[in-house]
Amino acid sequence: MAEKIDEEKRFNISSFALHILAMALMFCDHAWATVFPSAEWLTCIGRLAFPIFAFMTAEGFSHTHDLKRYMLRIFVWACVSEIPFNIMYGGSVFYPFHQNVLWTFLESLFLIFLIEKCKRFKTPARIALYAVISLFGFVLGYVTMVDYYGAGVLTVLVFHFFRERTWKNRLIQFVCLYFLNVELLGGYCYVLNIFGYEIEIVQQGLALLALIPIWLYRGRQGFHNKIFQYACYAFYPVHIILLALPAILQ
Repeated sequence: MAEKIDEEKRFNISSFALHILAMALMFCDHAWATVFPSAEWLTCIGRLAFPIFAFMTAEGFSHTHDLKRYMLRIFVWACVSEIPFNIMYGGSVFYPFHQNVLWTFLESLFLIFLIEKCKRFKTPARIALYAVISLFGFVLGYVTMVDYYGAGVLTVLVFHFFRERTWKNRLIQFVCLYFLNVELLGGYCYVLNIFGYEIEIVQQGLALLALIPIWLYRGRQGFHNKIFQYACYAFYPVHIILLALPAILQ
């Protein structure tokens, strides 16, 4: 029994490790977008960042003791990050056509709040309300033009709806992320020739690999304090400013 417990500990990832991994992957993706556009491998591995952050947002909702403060923190940092994001993404201080990813998470948390309120209803009505809220979130993501649009909002909802660590939920997570990333977001493809057969790999589909570290997470928090918490929030605007700085100074 002790050996089994030790083995489980050896192959699980803490919340701390997931945050560090997601931030490193995000940095790679943004480095490709700003400084190293020819290093396409950076954005390939960067595809894994968003699903991990989306999972941690859903996980954060389930663990927070004060949802209002949690959402307020994200709102404040979303506002702080908007100008750096605009400069990186649109090349100007004001760019209303695409909003940073923290707005995606903020909208998702509000929808999860509504979803939780629906639990008081009986099953048929509850499921119908879940569907309506999810559809509303999908449309809202596109109307507000948040990062990853409606697909990004639904990604967070998927991790909330199917949070339990069962093989059925993991299968549903995989199918949903495949649909959201390959069918909806789709886009650029790589064509591989294997034994005479051409196989297309959608670049955004590489996001499904994020499920590996996510599934290795077992609820262990790991290192955590207020300094690290705020460092994670500050990382987003700070690393964007640093990467966009060369373009700003030109």
